[in-house]
Amino acid sequence: MDFYNILGVARNASPEEIKKSYKRLSMKHHPDRGGNNDDFIKVQQAYEILSNSDKRNAYDHPQPTGFGPNGFQGTGGFEEAMRQANAQYGNFFGQGFRQPGQTPRNRDITVQADIDLVDVLTGKNVIIQYRLQTGEIETITADIPKGAKHGDTIQYEGLGDKGNPRYPRGNLQVRIKVKKSRAWLREQDNLFTKRVVNIFDLLTGCVIIITTLDKKQLELKIPQGTKPGVKFSIPGYGMPNLQTGNRGALYITVEAEMPKITDISILEKIEKLRNEIQ
Repeated sequence: MDFYNILGVARNASPEEIKKSYKRLSMKHHPDRGGNNDDFIKVQQAYEILSNSDKRNAYDHPQPTGFGPNGFQGTGGFEEAMRQANAQYGNFFGQGFRQPGQTPRNRDITVQADIDLVDVLTGKNVIIQYRLQTGEIETITADIPKGAKHGDTIQYEGLGDKGNPRYPRGNLQVRIKVKKSRAWLREQDNLFTKRVVNIFDLLTGCVIIITTLDKKQLELKIPQGTKPGVKFSIPGYGMPNLQTGNRGALYITVEAEMPKITDISILEKIEKLRNEIQ
């Protein structure tokens, strides 16, 4: 394979000339622009070799390493460079120059499924539409499991692109995006939230109602003399584990709310009480 011919440059072309030709041909052959996928991969591999001075030198001056049916066979550093280029570009586009044991296929497609944090508790079916290289629109229902995390990917084999009829369809990758919540923070299988409690309730003790992410009402006892910033935990009300289904803990941090007092007589009583406590 003549990489210089693929990029349309002379063998003594400068790095700038190689780069300029690569950009032009990449846009011309890019599959998303209706180009030929095989030609696109060849351009990527040619640039991978010729843009690197060491790999280009190994390509221009192959070193013999042994005997073949017709005498010396040139391998050395260039063969290794080809393996690296193949791994980077052949696998990325799902076809092209195969490694032994690999089956070529059309490219994979990655789409995003947006869910709310509460959907992680119950799981959710998300309807997703995506466009194929052929221009067709396909629709699937992605089953988001309980306990899924932000960034998790679900793979559906054989639902990717099918632009090249010589190869099987690629795969569809559904990447999960869990929307951020103002009231809740998730860490692994645990949930964290905050509740503001009147300073006098912290002094005397009280019971507050916690409305969980899935709208359940829980009573939380605040002991007398609790300091602001103390964290309480309720096991079994966090997020479900993707493998076991067991739920983590719910953590509640108590913050103090200062009452707005403008009545002079009440302020005097508080002052008197403070002196008595001291």
